[in-house]
Amino acid sequence: MSELSRFFSADATAAAEASLSAVAQGMVPSRILVLSYAVREAIARGAKVAQFTVGDFAPAQFAVPPELAGWIGEAVAAGETNYPPADGVLALRQAIRDHYAEVLGLDYPLASVVVGSGARPGLYGVFRCLLDPGEVVVTPAPSWNNDNFAQLVGARHVAVPCRPEDAFMPTAEALGPHLREARLLVLCSPMNPCGTMIREGQLAAICDQVLAENARREAAGERLLYVVFDQVYRMLVFGDQAHVTPVGVAPAMAKYTIFCDAISKCFAATGLRVGWVVAPPVVADRLRALLTHMGAWAPRPEQVAVARLLRDGPAMDRYLTGFKAAVRARLDVIHEAFEGFAAEGLPVKAIAPEGAMYLSVYLGIEDRLGGEDAVREYLLAAAGCAVLPFSVFGDTTNRGWWRFSVGAVGIEETQACMARLGEALRRIAG
Repeated sequence: MSELSRFFSADATAAAEASLSAVAQGMVPSRILVLSYAVREAIARGAKVAQFTVGDFAPAQFAVPPELAGWIGEAVAAGETNYPPADGVLALRQAIRDHYAEVLGLDYPLASVVVGSGARPGLYGVFRCLLDPGEVVVTPAPSWNNDNFAQLVGARHVAVPCRPEDAFMPTAEALGPHLREARLLVLCSPMNPCGTMIREGQLAAICDQVLAENARREAAGERLLYVVFDQVYRMLVFGDQAHVTPVGVAPAMAKYTIFCDAISKCFAATGLRVGWVVAPPVVADRLRALLTHMGAWAPRPEQVAVARLLRDGPAMDRYLTGFKAAVRARLDVIHEAFEGFAAEGLPVKAIAPEGAMYLSVYLGIEDRLGGEDAVREYLLAAAGCAVLPFSVFGDTTNRGWWRFSVGAVGIEETQACMARLGEALRRIAG
């Protein structure tokens, strides 16, 4: 056997790095995953840590719908193991179209539906199909991964800071000055990382701006402004909150809206990798062509099973009733704990959970500890509490805000961590 490490010396590595493309040289891994993986490794070594960093579901806490698991096995047994069509098996595309019509009141043509291996390839594919190098993508801050997608396609990313008093949702007033130069506006509701939802009035005002801008562009023969609406958490809505969509509040937005969706979050099925895009047919057609080259296809057995699930309303309702209650219970434990901490006079606050699997909290202890990294390390060491700062979601404005994600923790584990966290906060505040 040849020992090959001699070919990978420092000099050889430097030469290889200089040979990479400009995109590859500017590429960085997701800070979200870097921090989450480090916590995961610490837990594997035996550390007592409550894992609130990862936007995933531990199967021991949240299993997928039993019907879905059974139908996947049936599909494999039936020989559904070859390549699927690049844009998804027909039964699933039809089920998505019918599901959107029935649940969201959006009657799209079948040509609008493209299936991929989760929401991520669809999101990246939209960036690739719509943006030329140097063109502008506008997103709220905080938001998920848009800076990385922009870098990968050579686009210019404009992050618009959002305020806690607006539940970190963008407003028309904040976005307005940036839309004249934008080619893509990315919105997400329920939102990752904040666990909040856009209100109908907020969204309607943004849609009015987009429609007006596109009317101007169409008259001038300019390239259009599109809106990506990420709604992968749309079934995880709590209390009296209502999920709204751009096309729902302004039907003319159908010409300019691209929905990204998946089973990943609403059915605790992150590893099954089934997602989709619903878009104007001309955009969907280009995305379909891109996927023939990328091969980012959802596995065929999972597609067959998801088609059955989306047509089985009672099965979805049974699952979501218990699933949502369990997610909400964990979020409530954290929110109520922070309400108690604030009542004690500790420098904290939290936004009540509205949707998704996340809670936004404020920890006013950065100045006492010497910065964000020091806070993160203190929470780990003193409370066994692993959380992510908003800075990893592109937010450089709202110092002191953190995301709790509850998919990998149990109720008792969450309660115990909140008790430890309270003690740690009292020590540092005292």
